[in-house]
Amino acid sequence: MPWKEHSVMDERMKFVVRLLDGEQMSSLCREYGISRKTGYKFWNRYCMSGAQSFSDRSRRPYRYANQLPIQVEHAILRLKQEKPHWGAPKIRELILRKYPEIKPPAKSTVHAVLDRHGLVTRRGRRRNKATGTPLSEGRQPNDLWCADFKGEFMMGDRRYCYPLTVTDQASRYILACEALESTKENPAFVAFERVFKERGLPKAIRTDNGVPFASPGALFQLSKLSVWWLRLGIEIERIKPGNPQQNGRHERMHLTLKKETTRPPGENFLQQQARFDEFVDEFNTERPHEALGMKCPGEVYTPSVRPYRGLVTPEYPFHDKTVLVTHCGRICMGKKKINLCKPLAGQHVGIKEVGEGIWLVTFMDYDLGYFDLEYKRFEPIGNPFGLKVLPMYPV
Repeated sequence: MPWKEHSVMDERMKFVVRLLDGEQMSSLCREYGISRKTGYKFWNRYCMSGAQSFSDRSRRPYRYANQLPIQVEHAILRLKQEKPHWGAPKIRELILRKYPEIKPPAKSTVHAVLDRHGLVTRRGRRRNKATGTPLSEGRQPNDLWCADFKGEFMMGDRRYCYPLTVTDQASRYILACEALESTKENPAFVAFERVFKERGLPKAIRTDNGVPFASPGALFQLSKLSVWWLRLGIEIERIKPGNPQQNGRHERMHLTLKKETTRPPGENFLQQQARFDEFVDEFNTERPHEALGMKCPGEVYTPSVRPYRGLVTPEYPFHDKTVLVTHCGRICMGKKKINLCKPLAGQHVGIKEVGEGIWLVTFMDYDLGYFDLEYKRFEPIGNPFGLKVLPMYPV
């Protein structure tokens, strides 16, 4: 069934509805004449934005290159040829002096002309692409916890269940297996707070790079959940995308969980949670593990010696100022606003002037990057997470 241009939105919605009804992705894609990759794209759009996501997205560029009279553009290129080491501000000044009768172009316009003709040395643009972090071994209980969402599945009442699982790396002990309605942050906050109150705090938590553990596109993929962990003094570890073996013990537990609790699934959330609870109890107290010398995880695991006491406002005694990140993720200094990171909204960060107008930004024990007041641009440093840095001492 080919896509009809005048009814694309209707057809895509019908496609997703049939997926929601339990039909298989592969057979639907064959019927509609699309690839599985395209089918999953429509499905993911629906999961993120609902039905309105099916309206075709405009491919019109957000902005166009500055348009100049061709004579002025030639003048810019000629002056650059004469002064190859000069940048856009100086070349613009030459234009002003040599051609006072024309309307002067902006510095950004001059720079764009030079860039289009390959006369600008481009700096590598930093992209907030997930790369993973250094990973610890987690040899003792509570050195490292592992968390993940087991793939969603449909229950008997046609609703989807998203199991949130948390395990202790050293002992294999399952700390939580919660049947949640989504992967949103709020239910995850509640689940983790319950575990922290019952078991104390780990040294580190390892996850993948998906929500709610990470925020694609944010600074270092920070999310509100991971920022909360950092506030509690928990280090965050992330596996490299496409490498689930880096969380291998947790993934192996997931295989057993799926086989023993979802085939068939429960009729509703209450039934499904009951199955999870029975599985966790057996896994922790009855099932021996060869890697543990045939002991059960409950015989090896002990609660953390770090109790959960909530949040304490961080202090930055070796920085010039402590500032509160605004609700939109900015640092404000007077009338100047510097975009930092929205997941850090409402958090206190330390800033320290390390050069003339150049400021270092630190959150907890982690140096995040620098900004300058003139251009109001934040430049992140290498990913600081996984290994802590020492506080910046005055020189």
